[in-house]
Amino acid sequence: MDQVRLRAERLGLRDAPVQLAAETSVEDILTTLEDKKGDERPHLVIIDSIQTLWTEMADSPPGTVTQVRASAQALVRFAKKTGTTVVIVGHVTKDGQIAGPRVVEHMVDAVLYFEGDNAHQYRILRAVKNRFGPTDEIGVFEMSDMGLREVKNPSAMFLSERSATAPGSAVFAGIEGTRPLLVEMQALVAPSPLGTPRRAVIGWDSARLSMILAVLEARCGVKFAQHDVYLNVAGGLRINEPGADLAVAAALISSLSGVALPLECVYFGEISLSGAVRPVAQAASRLKEAQKLGFGQAVIPDGNMKEGSNALGHVKGLEELGDLVANIAASAQKMENA
Repeated sequence: MDQVRLRAERLGLRDAPVQLAAETSVEDILTTLEDKKGDERPHLVIIDSIQTLWTEMADSPPGTVTQVRASAQALVRFAKKTGTTVVIVGHVTKDGQIAGPRVVEHMVDAVLYFEGDNAHQYRILRAVKNRFGPTDEIGVFEMSDMGLREVKNPSAMFLSERSATAPGSAVFAGIEGTRPLLVEMQALVAPSPLGTPRRAVIGWDSARLSMILAVLEARCGVKFAQHDVYLNVAGGLRINEPGADLAVAAALISSLSGVALPLECVYFGEISLSGAVRPVAQAASRLKEAQKLGFGQAVIPDGNMKEGSNALGHVKGLEELGDLVANIAASAQKMENA
């Protein structure tokens, strides 16, 4: 209790109408809540955490599958009967999945993941299940001495401190739920002294990186077999969208050739195994976000040209990944001749 009081004073919330109770028995918790009448009845109840609760309806220790399931069922019944919003905090595994029975995830109306790591001050709230709205929505927050602060423009945050001359950097215009988001994809390709080159990825799917490298070698003649490849999503964000393929490929080719990509250019598009650049959804929203942040160029799939041909000053449509390789190679040739 003392820790909560000290934190409330630090955040300026000492007089906030918050009531605390240190109890792990589900029956005692629900009895206390149901006894409150009128204005005393809470509108929001936060249970931290579900793995510590136990109920007399199950004969097993707290934290077991049986106890977690039975406790969650009792809380869900209370929420539906009274209309009170109940937020259940749950532990996650090392893989980032909800610990315990998956049935808890199916019982609730929404599942929110609070992501972040110690190396970054930013935290991401991601909706992976939502019965009343879209999934994959995100909220970006910054951890400060006054608590979490909403980041109004996450795209500008993820693009801060970019270098205009360093090769291996490409800006990806992505979509998180319904929110357009620009993020920097960083690649480093270096000669490998090992028989088996390293492949390291942070913030993206390592299997998809292997696929992009294979397509570049087989379809475009760009060789990575003797090079270590490192890929990073700036800012600690994790990207799951296949539309990032083209930005990743551009960053890889830029790092390998030593040619910096245009600072005011964004990339998006899905790459197929044949080397074709496939269109992605919501191209107009991506380009509008890029325009808002001052970008003037875009390299996009040719199939999206109808949606975004007038959004920026110069939009180039690609049908094949080889066209991107040729464009960067031409830029490298110009630098050598200059």
